[in-house]
Amino acid sequence: MASIHSSKTRPFASHHTVTPCTRTHQIGALALVIITFFLTRIFDQSLNSSSFSTPTSGQYRSKNDVVRFSDSGGSIFWPQRGYGTHLSLKIYVYDENEIDGLKHLLYGRDGKISPDSCVKGQWGTQVKIHRMLLQSRFRTRKKEEADLFFVPAYPKCVRVMGGLNDKEINQTYVKVLSQMPYFRLSGGRNHIFVFPSGAGAHLFKSWATYLNRSIILTPEGDRTDKRDTSAFNTWKDIIIPGNIDDGMTTHGSRIVEPLPLSKRKHLANYLGRAQGKVGRLRLIELSKQYPDKLECPELKFSGPDKLGRKEYFEHLRNAKFCLAPRGESSWTLRFYESFFVECVPVILSDQAELPFQNVIDYSQISIKWPSTHIGTELLDYLESIPDKDIEEMIARGQKIRCLFAYTPESDSCSAFNAIMWELQRKVRQFHQSSETFWLHNRTIVNRNLVEFSKWKPPMPLP
Repeated sequence: MASIHSSKTRPFASHHTVTPCTRTHQIGALALVIITFFLTRIFDQSLNSSSFSTPTSGQYRSKNDVVRFSDSGGSIFWPQRGYGTHLSLKIYVYDENEIDGLKHLLYGRDGKISPDSCVKGQWGTQVKIHRMLLQSRFRTRKKEEADLFFVPAYPKCVRVMGGLNDKEINQTYVKVLSQMPYFRLSGGRNHIFVFPSGAGAHLFKSWATYLNRSIILTPEGDRTDKRDTSAFNTWKDIIIPGNIDDGMTTHGSRIVEPLPLSKRKHLANYLGRAQGKVGRLRLIELSKQYPDKLECPELKFSGPDKLGRKEYFEHLRNAKFCLAPRGESSWTLRFYESFFVECVPVILSDQAELPFQNVIDYSQISIKWPSTHIGTELLDYLESIPDKDIEEMIARGQKIRCLFAYTPESDSCSAFNAIMWELQRKVRQFHQSSETFWLHNRTIVNRNLVEFSKWKPPMPLP
């Protein structure tokens, strides 16, 4: 009987002599692995097209750093896991002329609303992000190669200025969406919408039906005070900073400059209207009891006593702590403004959501205090904090405040570039919806087996 190791039972066995693996071979193989590793790291770093980067081991500094900075001094790191090693996005921006009705969401039914009017104030992000994307290196003019699609609209401005009412806004959005084949293809998963106010996506009354899968950029992470549900979903949406006055975020001369702590008149301040909100009313009453510690002037928005831009920031900079209580919604622009007058923000809004939490440790640059404990206990606590600790918090805030400024894309640290990093995390290789199907040859079809290239608007929405 032949051996089971016989060559007859091994038709692919080699007839050549095998050279044994020696220690020299092992050392050579190990050296090759090490060289390949370092060359790969160098190549990856050369691909990094933004000053925002992801850290390699050894580049992390003390856990006391509010963000991860490189040892060479200053780049803010986005974590590599989930984000990638460099920004590589392609975003298609819908043109106002290619979709019937889109102009109405930008300029109102009569086309008389100017974007220059919409770019001012805390809701200006709806215009700024649009304008930046139009000029961005991440913009593509080819839909077929786009990772994401941006739908430009200024709904808050159009509504406030009387360009469209709530019913018209709702109808116009539905009309616009029905003309977008790529929205239909993905069920809206790769489409971006900006809703810049505390109302969030509720500006579009039917958002829950049509935008429940889309990416929403908004400063508002909670809207449960007047409605039963929040339009913000932490798994798909992105919290963005509000729009701070450009005169405070410029690299040159600002509207006002910060004061030394020793020259500040008040321990804390709150600059805003009461609006009948419990937390704000408590602060106003508290300021009457302790006027030397807490300043709460009654803001006028018209008439001879109206507080101008410069006067507003002069008041804001004159305290060590800037209080940010809840108003009509949970977010407040004062939180972001405080970093530019260099007072420590104190969040008095329990449901507030903050942006870019993967890179910012807010416990090192701000204070969050329970809104149920607004009273003398709060003032006593703030008064107990040594100036040295306050100055350290302010210094850490100076490092990251660039992430709250909508400065040009060329500024490596900016709100726009931070939003691009967050959007990159949302990119998918493949998109589907309950109304899209595919065949063996990768052809995408609808429920009636019509190929994607032949889909004609208006289309039923997913």
